[in-house]
Amino acid sequence: MSGGEQVGPVSGGIVSAEQLERAVGLASRGRALLGITGEPGAGKSTLSQALLVALAGRGVRTALVGMDGFHIAHRALTELGLVEIKGAPITFDAAGYVSLLRRLRDPAEQLVWAPEFRREIEDAIQSAVPVHPDVQLVLTEGNYLLADGPWRPVRDLCDEIWYVDVPEELRRQRLAARHEFYGRTPEQAWERTLGSDERNAETVTATKGLADLVVTLGG
Repeated sequence: MSGGEQVGPVSGGIVSAEQLERAVGLASRGRALLGITGEPGAGKSTLSQALLVALAGRGVRTALVGMDGFHIAHRALTELGLVEIKGAPITFDAAGYVSLLRRLRDPAEQLVWAPEFRREIEDAIQSAVPVHPDVQLVLTEGNYLLADGPWRPVRDLCDEIWYVDVPEELRRQRLAARHEFYGRTPEQAWERTLGSDERNAETVTATKGLADLVVTLGG
């Protein structure tokens, strides 16, 4: 991986021509994995969904697999006393995620089923996302794709990892709004945003220089 080439801005989550051509180029090699990372609330899902649409328009067979599908179950986090820091690296099954990426890279695998995180129930659903053998490009998004420790193999399993960057105040506002949408009071939403979420964001920010591409999202 090469570090930190800059491309941007991208208005409203729309994929730029340069980004689209880069993704199409990856897919032309056969099965490729493209990681999308960034701080909580940066717009990883927005960029990933826009890429899915843009790539479909170019005839590229694509699937989206989220790292969030490897959240440890909410009940287990409650029993472990970790539910208040849900989203921190320790609250994920990193080894399970790495194992899935290895399966997705293995040409001997046929249909692979991936989990999917559902915010409305605060839990992952197993075997929710099919990745068929003819998929050319797997998009995988999450906070810790460039982190060390148990996450380190992710860098080598992905052909490229792009880092989504956004102004800090906008990112925090989006994150607080998301927490409110899913049932927290405004006070609880900002406490979470400026508490455990901010600590997680600092962990992710430290990995930015390892990215192959930095994508700047505006408002």
